[in-house]
Amino acid sequence: MMPELVTNGPLTKLSEEEELFRDTVRDFAEREVRPRVTAMERASTVDPALLAKCFELGLMGIDIPESHGGAGGSLLMTVLAVEELSAVDASVAIFVDVQNTLVNTLLRKWASDDVKRRYLPRLATDLLGAYALSEPESGSDAFGLQTRATRQGNSWILEGRKLWITNGAEAGVFVIFANTDFTKGYKGITAFAVERGFKGFSVGKKEDKLGIRASSTCELILDGCEVPAANVVGEVGIGYKVAIETLNTGRIGIGAQMIGVARGALTAALKYAKERKQFGKPIRDFQAVQFQLAQAATELEAARLMVYNAARLEAAGEPYTTQAAMAKLFASQVAERVTSLAVELFGGYGYTKEYPVEKFYRDAKIGAIYEGTSNMQLNTIAKQILK
Repeated sequence: MMPELVTNGPLTKLSEEEELFRDTVRDFAEREVRPRVTAMERASTVDPALLAKCFELGLMGIDIPESHGGAGGSLLMTVLAVEELSAVDASVAIFVDVQNTLVNTLLRKWASDDVKRRYLPRLATDLLGAYALSEPESGSDAFGLQTRATRQGNSWILEGRKLWITNGAEAGVFVIFANTDFTKGYKGITAFAVERGFKGFSVGKKEDKLGIRASSTCELILDGCEVPAANVVGEVGIGYKVAIETLNTGRIGIGAQMIGVARGALTAALKYAKERKQFGKPIRDFQAVQFQLAQAATELEAARLMVYNAARLEAAGEPYTTQAAMAKLFASQVAERVTSLAVELFGGYGYTKEYPVEKFYRDAKIGAIYEGTSNMQLNTIAKQILK
């Protein structure tokens, strides 16, 4: 039984519906995900049967409106799902996270009624999505992207490459950003809904990664990719706004992933501290170890408060850009510290794949990199507080 690290304070107190949902996902993670973790890690791919079960449970369409076949839930419910899954396997969690906070949210807020009708019901039931902004020379400088979109009759022709695309190997639809007019700079950037089967589209190299290994990270190749004009998401030229606002939401999801990873590692460390003996007694009896665990639990709770607060602000329609950046920054820092401590408390065993903490340690590192590096979060925070 894992320790309950959620307080009953005003920020972390959940409604009965939210508690039931959290507990359902927690049970799913233990029953369906945990037995598959080792095999998926070794194979560097998610079990397709598990992905299907995520759809069956409704985890892939949490905030899609019921009118489009989704659960009609909130961002906080997505946060709860991502946290619970990450406490077992961050790779499975990122499938759920990207689907909900980037793809579904973007289409729900920006797409035409026609695009919503065609894609949202399937995204809730059987279609995996991906978000494609980054390029070989355009990571933190997202608006420096070089992918070109040229109008040709009733279609747009996309030329370029995308890199570091999560869910790339499995996704059936991709939200791809390209520039329709380089003379306008970032104001030429436009978002497109691109199906895997479109002419000129292909998935390239799959990255061999340090962590979240079961999650695919791929290159996308756009070689004269033909996209119907009806698949523009939002209006032509406002893709920069679509990207920024979506990433603000996505960062809350990454914060949730990181508190889940930290919680999984801390739970394992608390259990092992009772079992591992040194100098004739369990290491949990040493005050130095107790203080380290107490510090880790405190930082984890603080990170959770920040993530939940950002999610609640978004749901209330309040400004949350700064809080999302702070939550992602701090949660990723806490995840690195807590997972590192867990490895150390396991001693030599912590450095082996026989125990789970080395995986938590590797999975934690990505939090400081994707959906905006820690330096980019600091940049965002600094701009906001110095206004």
